[in-house]
Amino acid sequence: MAGFQRFGSATSSQTQPEAHPDTTATLTSTTTATQKIAIDTHGNIFRVPDYTIKDILSAIPAECYQRSLPRSLMYMTRDIAAMVALAVAAHGYIGPALESVSAPLIVRFAFWSVHAAAMGLFSTGLWVLAHECGHQAFSDYGAVNDFVGWVLHSYLMVPYFSWKYSHSKHHKATGHLHRDMVFLPPTKQEFWESRGWAAELSDMTEDSPLRTLGELILQQLGGWIMHLFTNVTGQKYPEAPAWTRNHFWPTSPLFEAKDAFYIILSDLGLLAQCLVLRMWYVKFGGWSVFISWFVPYLWVNHWLVFITFLQHTDQTLPHYDSSEWNFAKGAAATIDRQLWFVGPHIFHDIIETHVLHHFVSRIPFYNARPASMAIRRVMGDHYRSSDENMFKSMWKVARSCQFVEGKEGVYMFRNVNGLNPEDK
Repeated sequence: MAGFQRFGSATSSQTQPEAHPDTTATLTSTTTATQKIAIDTHGNIFRVPDYTIKDILSAIPAECYQRSLPRSLMYMTRDIAAMVALAVAAHGYIGPALESVSAPLIVRFAFWSVHAAAMGLFSTGLWVLAHECGHQAFSDYGAVNDFVGWVLHSYLMVPYFSWKYSHSKHHKATGHLHRDMVFLPPTKQEFWESRGWAAELSDMTEDSPLRTLGELILQQLGGWIMHLFTNVTGQKYPEAPAWTRNHFWPTSPLFEAKDAFYIILSDLGLLAQCLVLRMWYVKFGGWSVFISWFVPYLWVNHWLVFITFLQHTDQTLPHYDSSEWNFAKGAAATIDRQLWFVGPHIFHDIIETHVLHHFVSRIPFYNARPASMAIRRVMGDHYRSSDENMFKSMWKVARSCQFVEGKEGVYMFRNVNGLNPEDK
C-alpha cells in the first residue's frame, strides 16, 4: 500500500482498495465467483460492486426524503442577502473610501478581487440550489421548483430546462462509456487520435507538466461554456450537424422532441437576464456589472468544472460498457471530496455527499449527511472519498487520468506519463 500512499489521493482507511502484488501490472479484469476485478491506476485491486440499488435505497432513513420549502427558501434568501450585502458594502462604502484616500492600485485591486471571489462563492451556492430545483429536491411542489430554478439559473446564464434534461441523462447513465453525458474519458485509441499532429510531440515529452497546466487552465476558464455550446466531454452525435449539438437549440440531439418548448423557455430566460444586465448597466454603470456579476460569473464557471471534474474523475474510479453497467455500479463510480468550510456551508454539501446524490437525487442537501452515512454501510469498501486538498487532487488527476483501458466491460484510467505506484 506504500505506493498508493505516495501517489494516490488521501483516502480514509475504510475506502482504500487492496494493494495488488504486482504494482506495475497493466490493466486486467477477470471474473471471480462473485465479482469481477480490475487494476486501478495505482496498481490496486478494484472489485466491481455486487450490491443492488434496492440494497442502497432500503438503508436510507425515510425522514431523509422530507423536503421543506421554507427551509430551502431560507438558504436561498441567505445566499442572496450575502451577495446584496457584499455589493452594497463594496460599491457604497469600501470602494468609495479607497478612492477618497487614493489607496494604492495594488490595494484596490486586491479588494475588488476578494469581493468578486466572494460573490462567486455565493453565486455558486445559488447555482447549487437551482440544481436542487432541477432534481425536484428543493420542495414538494414541481412548479415552484422549476420557477425558482429557472430564475436562479437564468441569472447565472444557465439554460435551466436544457441543462436539467441533459443532466438527468447523466444521472441515468453515470459511468457508462456510451450513454453518460459529461466527463466521458476517451479510450486509449481515441486519446491519441484526438491529439492528431501533437501525438508525436506528446510521446516525445511524455506529456509534460507544462502541457497539463495549459490544459487545466483552458478547462477551468472555458470548460463550462464549451459544455453548453458544444457538449464537450459528452456524447459525439456525429449524425447531427455540429451547430445543433448544444444546450440552446430546441431540437438538439441532447434532448427529446417533447422538450423543445422548454428549451425555448430556457433561452428566453437567458434573454431576460441580458435585459436585466442592460438595466443594471444603465443604473449602476459598467464597473458594477463587471466586478459584481461578470467576474463572479467566471468564478462560478471555474467552481462548476472544478467540482464536477473531481467528482467523476479519480485514479480509483471505473467506467463500464453496456455489457457490465447497471445503475448501482454507475452511481458508485463517483467520489466524495472535501472543500474546507466552503463545501458544507456555501456550496450546500454538493461536494461532500455526491456519491449519495447519484444514488438518489431527490434528497435535499440538508438531509444528505445522514443518508450518506447510511449507504456507506451498504457500500463498504466500494465507497470512495478523499480529504486531500482538491487543488492538489486536480493536478494529480489531470496527470494520471487521461484515458481508459479495460476488458470484460470494466475500464480503468491510464496515462502516457508513466505514473504508477513506483513513482516517488
